[in-house]
Amino acid sequence: MKSSYLFFFILLSLISCNHPSKQKAENEKKPVTQFIDTTDMTNNFYDNVEMYPLPVKELSIDGEIANPGKVDFTTLPVHSVIVKETLLDSAGGDRFVGAFRYDGYSLFDILDKRILKKANSGEFKPIIDLYVEIENEKGEKVVFSWGEIYYPNNLHKILIASGVSRIVPSKTKELWSLPFESKIVAASDLVTERNINSPVRITVKSYPHSFNVQQGMSPMYSSRIDVFSSSRQVGQIESLPANLNNETFNTIFYGRGKGVHNTTPFNGVLLKDLILKDYPLNKDNLKSGIICIAGKDGYRCAVSYSELFNRNDQQEFMLIKTKSQEDGGLFRLFAASDFFSDRAIKSVSEINLDIIK
Repeated sequence: MKSSYLFFFILLSLISCNHPSKQKAENEKKPVTQFIDTTDMTNNFYDNVEMYPLPVKELSIDGEIANPGKVDFTTLPVHSVIVKETLLDSAGGDRFVGAFRYDGYSLFDILDKRILKKANSGEFKPIIDLYVEIENEKGEKVVFSWGEIYYPNNLHKILIASGVSRIVPSKTKELWSLPFESKIVAASDLVTERNINSPVRITVKSYPHSFNVQQGMSPMYSSRIDVFSSSRQVGQIESLPANLNNETFNTIFYGRGKGVHNTTPFNGVLLKDLILKDYPLNKDNLKSGIICIAGKDGYRCAVSYSELFNRNDQQEFMLIKTKSQEDGGLFRLFAASDFFSDRAIKSVSEINLDIIK
């Protein structure tokens, strides 16, 4: 009888140790040793409270790369991002979760030494139609375009978090509930549905649809844009609606190959305002929507749904209408978020949305 009681006690102890609430409680008790500026001695708002560790799961990388394998986090630098986490609620509105500083390892560094081996390189060599699919232990998947990892003006904004601290309001002293698992953190997202817990797998992929590539096409012109969702045509753009506001973006237009092109401002409409009716904002789209924007010559780029529709930095994608019959017209894409001009598509002829399952 005593042995039965002993077995039951051991089993109960094991279960309680592995319970999420128990893990969370332990997390709360063990902050990372660091300088904590409790008296505002410095101008840094983000070091005033304890940093808590988030255990990082073993992470593997495969897909269209020549050297798949596990990630060695010990060789990677640690970056910090600040995030106001907000999720969609059941009524379609937003639910604020908390404001945090996350420390962790950027996707930029994690993928940096992986040698690309594009499945469609025979048709299209440029890397701008690549994206990565990230999966966690529960089978949840989110996607990021290669462009939003390696091309943005502000690098290292997508992390695998290894630590978290609250950003506490100075008057209310409100303490948001801390996460207790590692997670993907997309610091440029407005609604943070892509911040899924415990990522364990990264898969590098090229956009799966084939296009007719005609390098050096000149003159090049497309009179309309066909809009597709899951290979079904859902719209067509032949002109810009009068009710959309024109925007002007000042820029230094700089290519990865040819360097500076010009410094002339771009004038057009926000692409998200033009196609939101065809690609509505919901959890599936926010997490795993990948969009391909293609020109008449087959030149194209991948853009994640969140990257296009769900930014918190106002570095938007613009659609520019040229003069009728102008070479490179009638519509051109400009990505204000990018350091390089590589995702500026001329003679846009197709926009495709796919949801990664």
